[in-house]
Parts: sequence; C-alpha cells; structure tokens
Amino acid sequence: MATYTQQRPHTAPTVPSVKAAPAAPGRSLRHLGPNWYAAVMGTAIVATAGTALPTPVPRPAAVAVWALSALALAAVLTARAGHWLHHRDQARAHLLDPAVAPFYGCLAMALLAVGGGTLVVGQDVIGARAALAVDAVLFTSGTLIGLLAAAAIPYLMVTRHRIAPGTATPVWLLPVVAPMVSAAQGPLLVPHLPAGQWREAMLLGSYAMFGLSLLATLLMLPLVFGRLVQHGPLPLALTPTLFLVLGPLGQSMTAVNALANVAPGAVGPAYAAAFGAFAVVYGVPVMGFALLWLVFAGALVVRAWRQGMRFTMTWWGFTFPVGTCVTGAAGLARHTGLDAYGWLAVALFGFLVAAWAVAGCHTLRGLVSGALLAAPR
Repeated sequence: MATYTQQRPHTAPTVPSVKAAPAAPGRSLRHLGPNWYAAVMGTAIVATAGTALPTPVPRPAAVAVWALSALALAAVLTARAGHWLHHRDQARAHLLDPAVAPFYGCLAMALLAVGGGTLVVGQDVIGARAALAVDAVLFTSGTLIGLLAAAAIPYLMVTRHRIAPGTATPVWLLPVVAPMVSAAQGPLLVPHLPAGQWREAMLLGSYAMFGLSLLATLLMLPLVFGRLVQHGPLPLALTPTLFLVLGPLGQSMTAVNALANVAPGAVGPAYAAAFGAFAVVYGVPVMGFALLWLVFAGALVVRAWRQGMRFTMTWWGFTFPVGTCVTGAAGLARHTGLDAYGWLAVALFGFLVAAWAVAGCHTLRGLVSGALLAAPR
C-alpha cells in the first residue's frame, strides 16, 4: 500500500514502480519500509473473508491462503528486523517522514489479521490449542503495537513532521484504524476466556477500541476529502490509496457484528440485545456510505488508469479494505436475514480475489527483478 520517500513541501511522495532500477547487491533491505506489511494483511483477509461468506469457500483453499499469509508475515518480520539492524539511519528517517510513518499501523494489522486467520482456519493445520495460543500472542502484540501507533504517529505528525498544505492522503488513516482491527478480532477470543469478568472485559475493551478508532477516523476523513476537493485528484501512484477509506468502514461493521455475536455469553440479556440492535442500526447506514465511497474511489482509479497509472505497492490498498467490507456485509446478512447483503459479500469477495491475484503477481515480479527493493526515484 505505499509511499516510502521523504515528502517535500508541494511535491507528491515518490512511489517506486516495477520499472525502477534494481537494488544494489547487499543493500536490498535499505528501502524496505513498513508498507510491506500491507501484502500480509491483504493475503490474510482473503482466507478469513472466504470463510465468512454465506457459502464459504472450500476449506483447503482458505487454509492454503492462510498458510501463505503466515509465511509472508514471518518473511516480512525477518526482513524488517534486518532493516532496523543494518540500516538504522533509514529506519529513523522513515519514522520522521510523514509519507512513511503512518505505515507502522500496518505492522499491528498484519499481526492481528494473521492471528485471527490462525484461529479461524489455521487450526485445521496446527490444532485448536496451538491456534488459540498463536492468536493470543499475535492479538496481544498487535493490539499493543496498534494502540502505540495510534497515539505515537499523530503525535509525530504534530510535533516532528513538516507537512505541507494539501498533502493529506488516506494513508493517514492507517495508524488509527489498527485498534479497529483489534475490536474486530477480540470477539474471536471471548468464548475462550473464563465466564464473567474476563469475557466482559474483552467485550467492552473491544468496544472501547471501536470507539477510539471510529472517532479518530472521523477526525481524519474531512482532511482527506478536503484535500481532494481543494487540490484535485491524488498523484497517479497514490490513487489506489483512496480504497483505504473502506478499511475503517468495513472493519467497524465487522466489529459490531462480531461483538454482537458473542455478547450473550459476556453480558446480561438486556445489553446483549442492545448490542445486537446496534450492529444493524450502525452497520446498514455505514455500508451505504462504504458503497458510495467504493464507486467514488473506483471512478478515480479508472481515471488514473486511463492516464497511465502503473503498478506500485499502493495496489495492495485494493485488498484488505475491500476484505473488511466482505466480512461486514456477511455479518449484516446474518443479523438482518437479508439475502442482498449475502450477494453483496460474494460480489465484493470476487473483486477481492481478483485484486489480490493481480497485486500478488506484480509484487512477485518486482521482487524477482529487484525493482521493488530499489531506491525510489
């Protein structure tokens, strides 16, 4: 999903394409930024979204995609550790770059997405007990990192980053969306906790992260839309990041539906019924806005394509955000009983799989050629 160069006043961040010159031997990790976690997120969501459909995808296919996401997570974590070990100057520069720092939210979301996928489908491979242990570790670490990013990145934006007027992009949403992913993944662990205080704490803690992320998103969105209205479309390479707006919308719908599912075992009947009603009252209008934004962003992407937009890592923005809308629509189908939401989930899943396949193929091609690890031009 990604830009990763120093942003300068009145200039758009540069995004390397697969046409860039290959990285020099021995320095291939220097320009590997936190945006690479987006590929992990985009792969993991294919597995979990496929199992959420009214008619789930074949289980072996979901397990295979989950296994690929787990391997991708291990590979990117190792590569990023090497980046911090051997290129600390560049790593610090990334934190101080307003175009790159928000992608640290992707680390948290990658951990959470793979952890949730492990509990949902990975248990077929490693067993239920091991899957629960893995998810508990990844959920805890992902939530802590996500909360840190949600606080630290906006703090850096205010105190250290030098942000020129008219440079707001949907990338700014990434740190504040991470707690919403925790809110959507927390319900998976509720049934495995002791009844009483533990379950209630997880349920209400997830709702607190839902509120934290939702209100922070509502602060950011006007800045993004205002930039589009006042300064025109984003640069071609950044246009796919418009799909990132779907992330907090779809993930929030997924969260309220998942929390409503487990509420009866965690709180009293009155509150459980209220949570179930809220899932529909909140989810239906938000889905309407998500579809509006999908059409709006899609039209701008088509415009950018016709003007010569080529592949960059920003294309991973077509995957995870759309996947959250799949799980959100599937949740609404279960809570409303309306078949239309089920068909919507299937249609969005078809788009998700196509986008994932295209982004994955181009990424592999760029890795083999070395272009995606080259210094941005």
